Amino acid sequence: MATVTDPAVVLGGAAGQPNSGSRRGISRPTAYWRWIVLGLAGLYFIGPFAVAFWFTIHDKNGVSFRAYGHILSAGGLTDALGTSLALGLIAVAITLVLMVPTMLLVHLRLPAARPLVELLSLLPLVIPPVALVVGVRSVLSWGNNSDYVEVTQVFTALQRQPLSLILALVYVVIALPFTFRALDAGIRGSRIDVLVEAAQNLGAGWFTVLWRVVLPALRTSILNAAFLTFALVMGEYTIAKILIFRTFPVWLAQSANTDGQLQVALSILSLVLTWLVLLIVVSIAGRSRKESR
Repeated sequence: MATVTDPAVVLGGAAGQPNSGSRRGISRPTAYWRWIVLGLAGLYFIGPFAVAFWFTIHDKNGVSFRAYGHILSAGGLTDALGTSLALGLIAVAITLVLMVPTMLLVHLRLPAARPLVELLSLLPLVIPPVALVVGVRSVLSWGNNSDYVEVTQVFTALQRQPLSLILALVYVVIALPFTFRALDAGIRGSRIDVLVEAAQNLGAGWFTVLWRVVLPALRTSILNAAFLTFALVMGEYTIAKILIFRTFPVWLAQSANTDGQLQVALSILSLVLTWLVLLIVVSIAGRSRKESR
């Protein structure tokens, strides 16, 4: 009887023709457990969502979409939502203008400063929001009572209602941990140092390098950082409530005293909107990965 002693033939046969018995014994239970875990996770997330939706459409007369029909006519909703959207856009712009050049400078010119920048960026995670707000109020009190008229005017402009720039600056601070991680992962994964060095060797200036090399390479990371910052602004309640600013989360919490169904309906719509934005970011990220390949 002939025997096969060539290792390449043996390994090739083992790699190309896996044992059907082992496939049935390992992959099928793994697939079953995968679907069980996914089903439990889906039930955990979709179950409360479905119950909340049923609460919004069910009343003593049966099924009714009254809560959703009254959303646009709810008093104060337009102003509160517009304030939160404007604050979110401002916070995203300030965050990207501040963090993208800083992260590039740290990775390209000052790698020894990265631990310090990381430490400073992670501080908002260990500082309670209440303590942060107390510090902000102390600074605002000092600025409002300053002996210099110019300082008082600046602090007054920062607190002007309904669009408070001081609130946007606070949101930039508390979003630092998320934006740092998103940008840091993107810069490390795309090897920006190699791309920048190659572009400079070809004679490109810093503006050309930034616009045509760095930003396209970091498009996914920048979108992730922007989405995380915007989602944080749209859901933040404590700081806006203590500083007495009427944002969308504050208005949403106060609306529960008048109409509970309307509050839950608005919460569902805001959650769906956040999911849609997340899906857009994921689709853009997937498209950029395909283009890079």
